[in-house]
Amino acid sequence: MTIMTQALLLFGAGMFLSAFFSGAETGFYRVTRLRLLLDSLGGDWIARGLLWLTNHPSMFVATTLVGNNMANYVVSLAIVMGTQSLFPGRGHLPELIAPMLLAPLVFIYGELMPKNIFYQAPNRMLRRCGPAFLSCTWLFLPVSGLLWGFSKVLQWILGVSPQRLQLALARRELAQVFEEGHEAGILRPAQRGLAQGLFASASLPVGEFATPAARVARVQTSMSKKEVLRLAKRQRLVAMPIEEPGPGRRLVGYLRVIDLCLDPSSELPSPRPLVDIPETDSYIAALVLLQGSAETLARVVTADGETVGFVTARQLSAPLFRGQ
Repeated sequence: MTIMTQALLLFGAGMFLSAFFSGAETGFYRVTRLRLLLDSLGGDWIARGLLWLTNHPSMFVATTLVGNNMANYVVSLAIVMGTQSLFPGRGHLPELIAPMLLAPLVFIYGELMPKNIFYQAPNRMLRRCGPAFLSCTWLFLPVSGLLWGFSKVLQWILGVSPQRLQLALARRELAQVFEEGHEAGILRPAQRGLAQGLFASASLPVGEFATPAARVARVQTSMSKKEVLRLAKRQRLVAMPIEEPGPGRRLVGYLRVIDLCLDPSSELPSPRPLVDIPETDSYIAALVLLQGSAETLARVVTADGETVGFVTARQLSAPLFRGQ
């Protein structure tokens, strides 16, 4: 076998490896994890292995890094061997020009085209390439394992948890599922907008949605029903905290305007209990707590129990329907 033939075979192998690992990397970030989970529960060992990689993204990144570097080395070696075979004794100039001329070919067929293919059909392509990629994961384990261990050490030193990446992937996967459902006609635009509003606000602290305590109008137990209704009408309130008169001004609960209007008595009804929500709780946790308690008003408190502000069910529901 001539040197030129060897160079062509190495070039083809390097291009194939480059296309394989570049496409698999794009497919990994585009694949629907929910489908992998369902397939793995059905006994599919390929989906089970790919699901394990999605739960350990650092191992996947290490494998693709080793594979892409190996592919680049093979392509470079093939170009040098082919140049030396075609232009013997011409020095290093042909070896410098040849990579520049072949770079567009390598970029288009070894990077751009496979990425586009895997981008368009990530589940199908990654499923077909799964056995080969899982085999490479075990084959490159002595090297990728070192990279994976090094990344774990860096995470331990810097205090960065891989949960952030996993949460970002999970959120992207859920958004993709809703988008596919909308395109298939299963979900209405309002349902898709509701999901997007939930994703945008779910991780924010509830303190960002609360009205500061100093800006919330309060009523006292010594006030008459007419005075409370007059204040509610002037401030356009649906619920108001109620406190005891005096220096302490201790909060005893809250009143709903609807209860005052429906109660035929001229006296104030018994206050409803205030739900206390820590200011560090997430938006979604506060929404679930307030909806589960069937209360209209909640108090946002610090770790010491001091009142930071108040939040209503309407305030927490508003971000879900923003833009609709």
